[in-house]
Amino acid sequence: MLDTQDNTVSVTDRAARRINQILAKDPSKNALRVSVSGGGCSGFQYEFDLDATRTDDDIVVEKDGATVLIDSMSLMYMSGSEIDFVDDLIGASFQVRNPHATASCGCGTSFTI
Repeated sequence: MLDTQDNTVSVTDRAARRINQILAKDPSKNALRVSVSGGGCSGFQYEFDLDATRTDDDIVVEKDGATVLIDSMSLMYMSGSEIDFVDDLIGASFQVRNPHATASCGCGTSFTI
């Protein structure tokens, strides 16, 4: 069982800036939704979607005007994580630094607990 005592998820300054840039191009959306689903090369994978609707079980993380939504089921796998935006030679992407992940793939969106 995962330790979900630390229900916080943080967003880096870089991620907040990028979320704001993306959302500025699509005024019909107001948040980045991050969720966890089964699949990927390591067992679980992160999904990143633009969203305009909050649900009752969403955890809302706000930083510098950027909003991230995480459903309560996904939070079980992400508690204590940090969401970052990385732009390097391999490419640009959101990445989750998850303290519960015991392994992850090279793309940074798939992980094992």
